[in-house]
Amino acid sequence: MGEKVTAGGIDLADRQRFREKLQACQKALRTLLDDSRFDSPKNLMGLEIELNLSGPDGLPRMMNSQVLERIASQDFQTELAQFNLEVNVVPHRLGGSVLDQLAEELRTGLGYADRKARELDARIVMIGTLPTLGPQDLVSSNLSEADRYLLLDNQLRAARGEDFRLDIEGVERLEMSVSTIAPEAACTSVQLHLQVTPRRFAAAWNASQAIAAAQVAVGANSPFVFGRELWRESRPPLFQQATDERPPELRAQGVRPRTWFGERWVESAYDLFEENVRYYPPLLPRCGEQDPLAVLAEGGVPELSELVLHNGTIYRWNRPVYDVADGAPHLRVENRVLPAGPTVTDVIANAAFYYGLVRALADESRPVWTRMPFEAAAENFEAACRYGMEATLSWPRPGRTGGLVQLPAAELVQRHLLPLAASGLDAWGVAAADRDHYLGIVEERCRSRVNGASWQVAAYHRARKEGMDRLAALAAVTRRYTELMWEDQPVHTWPLDPPERPAQ
Repeated sequence: MGEKVTAGGIDLADRQRFREKLQACQKALRTLLDDSRFDSPKNLMGLEIELNLSGPDGLPRMMNSQVLERIASQDFQTELAQFNLEVNVVPHRLGGSVLDQLAEELRTGLGYADRKARELDARIVMIGTLPTLGPQDLVSSNLSEADRYLLLDNQLRAARGEDFRLDIEGVERLEMSVSTIAPEAACTSVQLHLQVTPRRFAAAWNASQAIAAAQVAVGANSPFVFGRELWRESRPPLFQQATDERPPELRAQGVRPRTWFGERWVESAYDLFEENVRYYPPLLPRCGEQDPLAVLAEGGVPELSELVLHNGTIYRWNRPVYDVADGAPHLRVENRVLPAGPTVTDVIANAAFYYGLVRALADESRPVWTRMPFEAAAENFEAACRYGMEATLSWPRPGRTGGLVQLPAAELVQRHLLPLAASGLDAWGVAAADRDHYLGIVEERCRSRVNGASWQVAAYHRARKEGMDRLAALAAVTRRYTELMWEDQPVHTWPLDPPERPAQ
């Protein structure tokens, strides 16, 4: 969720000073870019996964502070609500058997964390949205005990000036008002980081935007929100509406939402940071002590803490990140489109698909974003969220004839994108065995038309046919999902067993 923030009152002077510091940060960033002060290429990638806690009954458990106390590892942190955790994997260099190495590290770390959670009668669940969450769970009193979350909730509520409106129409319809941003906590994701040089940033970000729909189509895992079957990947509309501080009048004026896909291809990282400052008022106007321009004048590297903090409150699905490590500044693309889960193996397969495809598309002589309108990428993203593997997506026609062709998502991925992803992993130097194993999992999902969302929906409807009511069926799906998740077989191989009722 970003930098640590201390609670306290915010007055007019705070906002004015923060805005001035943001402008200074922008100038410093521009100077760093113009002077080529950024870190040299290291082919580094990173991974974060947001997690859920559930009990033996499949219901959420509000106890992340107790679980974290037992885990006692800096790799695990709080997230927005008390049923959330986050695990962070240290950066790795892309190459060799990095994918298998990541999988093993995740299995070890998550397995240890789950053992500690089980001491408190809870389980760790990697899933886009926990099916058993209800409105009674997502209230302000269930936010995590951290100043940042309380302040963020207060600031967004004040900016909105009225209840947040949730209205998502899919297979069923969810329509309700809430007085807090807590429903955002239902959206648990995998965040893939790719460190790039400034010269390569625009290509990596544009490629990430172009393939976001394909990522969602094969990786969808969030079909239920508050007991309603909505979109195959319901996180994006839920996240946008739960953080939307715009009343209807501002939406009608075209004011941009704080969670959005974007509206154009970019030419540099500066474009995105500049847009974030120009379009969005600060939510957390907390100023650091450092003067970024003075630090630059003395030959140092500024933290740009105000810009980093502000950037963390704008939820692009592909977010630009500025950071300093070992005294050198660097840029990252943070890819946020994927839901968590279903298994470690599936997460790493999704990562292989992303990193390989981004590399291949960024290296093309005629990049895809020069042959496809940005609006088509945005429409693709919504279609993939709505329909998952059954979506129809637009993609530039092969060859030099121009125009777009409409293809089923599974066909687009199998025939066109997986070969590109394979060539991209080769370019990173990833071992052939890793490449074939993990991209093969994505290919099998396409062949079987099974991902996490389709399995959840099929399991739910089978439970309903067995006579379970809605809540019992969702709880049965969650319990079985959790069992299969820990077996770590890819989701396309999961059986659809008759649902088991909880022990009385």
